Amino acid sequence: MSKRFAVFGLICALLLSIVVAGCGKKDEAGGTNQGNQPAGGGGNKNVTIKIFQFKVEIAEQLAKLAKEYENANPGVTIKIDTVGGGADYGAALKAKFSSGDKPDIFNNGGFTDLDLWLEHLEDLSDQPWVADLVDAAKEPMTKNGKLYGQPLNLEGYGFLYNKDLFAQAGITELPKTLTQLEAAAKKLQDKGITPFVNGYGEWWVLGNHFVNLPFAYQPNPNQFIDGLNKGTAKIQGNDVFNNWVKLFDLQLKYGGANPLQTDYNTQVTTFATGKAAMTQQGNWTQVQISKTNPNIKIGFLPMPISDDAAANDKLPVGVPNNWVINKNSAVKDEAKKFLNWMVTSDVGKKYITQEFKFIPAFKSIPADEATLGPLAADIMKYVKDNKTLSWNWFKFPGGEASSKKFADAMQAYVAKKMTKEQMFDDFQKTWDSLKK
Repeated sequence: MSKRFAVFGLICALLLSIVVAGCGKKDEAGGTNQGNQPAGGGGNKNVTIKIFQFKVEIAEQLAKLAKEYENANPGVTIKIDTVGGGADYGAALKAKFSSGDKPDIFNNGGFTDLDLWLEHLEDLSDQPWVADLVDAAKEPMTKNGKLYGQPLNLEGYGFLYNKDLFAQAGITELPKTLTQLEAAAKKLQDKGITPFVNGYGEWWVLGNHFVNLPFAYQPNPNQFIDGLNKGTAKIQGNDVFNNWVKLFDLQLKYGGANPLQTDYNTQVTTFATGKAAMTQQGNWTQVQISKTNPNIKIGFLPMPISDDAAANDKLPVGVPNNWVINKNSAVKDEAKKFLNWMVTSDVGKKYITQEFKFIPAFKSIPADEATLGPLAADIMKYVKDNKTLSWNWFKFPGGEASSKKFADAMQAYVAKKMTKEQMFDDFQKTWDSLKK
């Protein structure tokens, strides 16, 4: 995804200086959607839109947004089914389609995931919101010049850190290199503070986000991935992968007990309650952290794999997922109206920023720290400074299957059932077995 982030330096201007559009937008029926007005088409019929989505952290807020839409559109019912967190959304989605209980709206990650589901997806290129989309959010869901998905948002991740605990440990300079990070961990440990809580019970923490680093830190991630697919590049012996394991070992050395039994909720709660100073997660945790501890002071640190400060002072930023529409849905026109309303109405925009705490992927939706919180503010600053790393797991062969196999090998490494070399051998075997 490095290609995508070549334009990320422009996003801050879109995120931090955007102005709420005052004019209504045409809906696909030819009417005008003026913010809180009904999106049209639902008042004279009974329609049920089935949504199958994976973002557990916004499940409650999304249900409230759906109720707002139902109230504005009598005759429309929105049924939301959420499967995420530690659950296998991809397998559950396939089961839905196999059983005949096909959703009208669901999630798709783009790239290899787009290819996997393309035959089921409606072309959304003609939708009113497309013109408002930031350029960097288009690439994952574009195929042969057609756009098949509406991005949920922009997200970033790294090490969350507790500012008060850092101050207690006397850490005055934020670590940007591997050596500086270990020095900070030692200071925390000397003060009786657990440096890291590692949520390695979740496959995606390892198999998506953490293993993304040695791909993202390659001189040219897309070229490296292409080389793996062609057999001209190898994981074994790659300097970036070797450096990455040093960061892996550091987190294990200074982490809490039982990382393989630590799930997402336990990880975030442990961090939010001040029982650990750092954890690998993203800005999607802001709602849960603020709810658990409204007074906590937090921010982002980079995830360094070497002592090159300039190269390591970056955050991985990307589009986490997209809304797509089942092209064979009997209510696909109503589904399009709902997605359009969600990103153009005043109510929808409010939910995206104030309730979901999302960094918008649309030019006309304003975003600021007061609304989104300190984690999103840090991400937007890194974007503004053009200090971002690419998201690459959607490019892995086999999609989620490869990520899970990577996670299995990494969990075996954590459990000391694999050496570094064996883990890398397993990575390579996984890639070679799933590539086309």
